[in-house]
Amino acid sequence: MTETKEIRYQGHLHELQKQLMGDYYAQLTAIATGRSDTKNAHLLIAGNPVELVRAFGMIPVFPEVNVLQLAVRKQSLPLIQKAEELGYAVDNCAYVKADVGLYLSGYQAPYGTIPKADLLLCNYVGCNVYLNWFEHLAELTGAPAVNIDIPFVRSADGEPSPGDVDYVVKQLEELIVQLENITGTSLDMPRLRRTVENSALVGEMWAEIKDLTKRRPAPYDAYFDSVTMMAVLYCLRGTDEAVTFFEAAREELSRRAAKGEGPLPEERFRVVIEGPPPWPFLRVFRDMFSRWGAVAVASTYSTVGGIWEFGFRHDPQRPIESIARHMLQYNLCNRTFLQRYDQMARYVDEWSADAVVIHSVKSCRLFSAGQGDMREYFVREREVPTLLIESDLEDPRYFSQAQLRNRIDAFFEALSQRRLTAASDAQLAAGGAR
Repeated sequence: MTETKEIRYQGHLHELQKQLMGDYYAQLTAIATGRSDTKNAHLLIAGNPVELVRAFGMIPVFPEVNVLQLAVRKQSLPLIQKAEELGYAVDNCAYVKADVGLYLSGYQAPYGTIPKADLLLCNYVGCNVYLNWFEHLAELTGAPAVNIDIPFVRSADGEPSPGDVDYVVKQLEELIVQLENITGTSLDMPRLRRTVENSALVGEMWAEIKDLTKRRPAPYDAYFDSVTMMAVLYCLRGTDEAVTFFEAAREELSRRAAKGEGPLPEERFRVVIEGPPPWPFLRVFRDMFSRWGAVAVASTYSTVGGIWEFGFRHDPQRPIESIARHMLQYNLCNRTFLQRYDQMARYVDEWSADAVVIHSVKSCRLFSAGQGDMREYFVREREVPTLLIESDLEDPRYFSQAQLRNRIDAFFEALSQRRLTAASDAQLAAGGAR
C-alpha cells in the first residue's frame, strides 16, 4: 500500500466541462424563470432519443444528473427524507426520492433552477421504476407524459429482431408528431441528420478515448475520471459543443498516454468496476483505491448512456432507425446479465485487468440484483479476483466508510500476496528448469 497525493480535479478538460455544464444549467434556469421560452423534455439517461428532442430545438433535462449533483454536494438527504415523508419507502430508488424532493422544494438547486417539464419522455429500458418515477412526476406536475416501450433484447447474440426495431421506430414516429405539437414546428430532417452526425462523432471519439486505457499506465481512471466526460456526453450529446469538448478530451488524454502519464504516481493494479459510484462520498471512495495504486481501466457505469466502444455509431443517413437501435441494442440497462458478463469479460481480457470490483447499490434493485451470482461467475468460471461491496449511489445513510475501507484493504492485500506468491513460484520453476 502506498500513500498517494490527493487527486485534484483540475486542468483544461475539467475547466471546459465546468464551463459547458454551467452554460447548460444557465439555459435551464432561464427557462424556469421565464427568461426563455425554449421548450424542454425530461428524459432518462439509459437509451434515450435525445437527438429527436434536440432536432426540435428543445432542451433535454436529466433528473438523474440533477440529483447526482445534489449528492456530490451532500445535499441529497433532506430531499430524500422529504419524499419519505410523503410515503416513499426507505428502500425505494434514492434517485427518485431526491428528484421528488427537489420538485417539492421548488426545483431550486445550487447549480441552477430546473424548469417544469413541457414533456416527460420516459424511455423504458428495463427499469420498471422509470415508469413509476415519471408517472409520479406527471401526477405532481401535471406535465404530459409519454412512455417509449423498448423490448428487452432476447437473442443470444444480442441482435434485436427486425420486428423489435420496427416497433421502436413506429413509437419514435409517434413521438415526432407529439414534439411537433409541443413546439409548433415540423421536423427539420437536415437538422436531425446534423444532430445524429454529431452523436456519431462523439461516439467515435468516446470509443477512442476508452481504448487509451488499454495502455500501461492508463492515462486516466475509466471510472472516476470518466464521470467528467459522461456529464457532457449525456447532457450535450448531439450538439456542436459536445463535439468540441470530445476533440479536446481526446487530444489531452492522448497526449498523456503518449507521455506515459497516469492518474497515480504508480499503477499497481488494473481493475474493472461494475455499478454506479457512491456520489455523496465519491472522493473518499476513490481514495480507498488510489492508496493501493488501483486504477480502473474500464467500467460498466460509463456505458449506462450507451455502448460505443464495441463499434456502434449513430447513422445520419438512417437517423431514426439508428436512434432505435441505440435504445434497443447498445444500451447497458436493456441487456441481459449474461451479456453484461460478456461485456465485463472483454474488459478484463482486452484491457488487461487484474481484478473486478462490483459496487452494489442498495436502492437500485435493477442494477444490483444478480451481482452475487456475477461475483461467483468471475471468481469460479473466469478465475478473476472479484470484490463485491455495497453502499448507495445517492443516500448517504448507506455508506459505511470504515467497513468499506476494511473490505477494500483486505482485497488488495490478498491481491498483493497473490502476486508475490506467483512471482516466487515462477522463480522456483525457472530454477528447476535450469
